[in-house]
Amino acid sequence: MTDTLPNGLPGPLPPGERLLWQGRPALLSLARRAFHVDLVALYFGGLALYQAVSAGRAGAAVPVLLAGALGLAILFALAWGACRTTVYTLTERRLMLRIGIALQMDVNLPLREIEAASFRRLRDGSGDLPFRLKPGVRLAYLHLWPHARPWRLTRPEPMLRCVPEAESVAKRIAAALAEANGQPVQAVPPAPVAAPVLPGRLAAAGH
Repeated sequence: MTDTLPNGLPGPLPPGERLLWQGRPALLSLARRAFHVDLVALYFGGLALYQAVSAGRAGAAVPVLLAGALGLAILFALAWGACRTTVYTLTERRLMLRIGIALQMDVNLPLREIEAASFRRLRDGSGDLPFRLKPGVRLAYLHLWPHARPWRLTRPEPMLRCVPEAESVAKRIAAALAEANGQPVQAVPPAPVAAPVLPGRLAAAGH
């Protein structure tokens, strides 16, 4: 289990419910994937180059570079705020997301209400773990973002985003889902595309 994050729970766990894991997103990974700092840096870099070439002097690019630096600083600040205010918690009965920079919100997902889970490994070793909920369990996409699977607007999927040591976390979640639903854990090889899976079985998935 990772270092305990006591503020990640709205209150003490009920008697008999065990804490299995707690964690939060990796800052750099979240900044790149949710706040797209790479694309913003590329955009301002290209714009600065265009300005310098058009004006025939390097100094013409300075205002653009300053604007880009300010934009990146704001995005990194938002990513940092999202990381510091986010705690993902797994128990033997439920998955909880404490999220929200300005307004804290606790999302409580009983494991029995999770229809399927997927796993996407990122190059830096972190990973995304989205969860498809059973019909009738609805959450608002905007309330979840950035802890939601991209572009799943009509049926939002809460997601543990950019989790460090994601493979180990995925195994813990698979085991917890299997136990909660009374099913054996099944190993699933990595796959390039998402596929519906049963509780207790995690598939490698693309977004």
